[in-house]
Amino acid sequence: MALTTTEKLDITNIGLMLISGIVAMVLPFELFLFSYAILGPLHYFTEISWLHDRKYYTKERYDAIILIIIGLLMTLRFFDNFLEIDFPPGFDANLAYIALLCSVVFVTVKNKFYRIGGIILLIFSSQVSQHFYLFFSVFLPTLVHVYFFTALFMLYGALKSQSRFGILAVVCMVLCPILLAVIFPDRTFYAPTSYSMEAYNPFKVVNINWLQNVNGIEAQESMAAWDNIIFHSREGILLMRFVAFAYTYHYLNWFSKTSIIQWHKVPKVRFIAVIILWFISIGLYITNYAMGLQWLLFVSFLHVLLELPLNVTSIIGIGSYFKSRLFKPASA
Repeated sequence: MALTTTEKLDITNIGLMLISGIVAMVLPFELFLFSYAILGPLHYFTEISWLHDRKYYTKERYDAIILIIIGLLMTLRFFDNFLEIDFPPGFDANLAYIALLCSVVFVTVKNKFYRIGGIILLIFSSQVSQHFYLFFSVFLPTLVHVYFFTALFMLYGALKSQSRFGILAVVCMVLCPILLAVIFPDRTFYAPTSYSMEAYNPFKVVNINWLQNVNGIEAQESMAAWDNIIFHSREGILLMRFVAFAYTYHYLNWFSKTSIIQWHKVPKVRFIAVIILWFISIGLYITNYAMGLQWLLFVSFLHVLLELPLNVTSIIGIGSYFKSRLFKPASA
């Protein structure tokens, strides 16, 4: 039986996962830094453009304004020491909580009265996020976004298309992190370079929180001790394999779907602007990695937040599919 376009794409994605996993096993830090600087900016700009043309998968186009404001506040929170702004403790977790649950409102509620009431209720209840601070402030905009939501998006697409290889691709997505942890777990193929360790410095908060709260590693007395664990220990390398794989495949999955989701079919002026911004971003990363990161921080936050309604839509779609299968209406 001939393969459909979707099935060919699923097979391609399985191959991209394997390639991402192999390179992540050998050069985890370098792969992450390369993917984040080269593939990341193009992904941010093209996805935001694509979401804009689809009204951000919300009931009202102006819903995106709220997510944009939250993204701006999260960016200001990141630069609070430089800007000398005193944000309340846990402010970033509050913002992520509001953005995530507001996205549920944006996707599911049409009545304006209920929408406004729901948003106000979420703002007043946002202190609940402090009980899940690490999830909302550290993991939601990073690993949950690039791995968990990507897997859900793939599953939703596989269920809709009924592709023979779609579910297999999702299974591979689940298996890859496991294989990265069990294949040569005590082998460091290439130690990270001094440039890689310096460039990775802004991202270490994710590794530290994961190693401390998931792996159970005790808090260290100095950053030098943490650096030794992150860059040279077995636990640190295995975690970085997963991080590098998750980010790299997240970007590759997006670009592999170009022929299906048609993110490149936008007005020429906008497409040219996207390419120019992409080249500027790459130039800044090459000149100074920290400068490139600061330049794109707002766009990075923004693409995570604006994608949340799509993530909610995927979850609802998956639930509806299984509900229709489990609770089929009785025949007459």
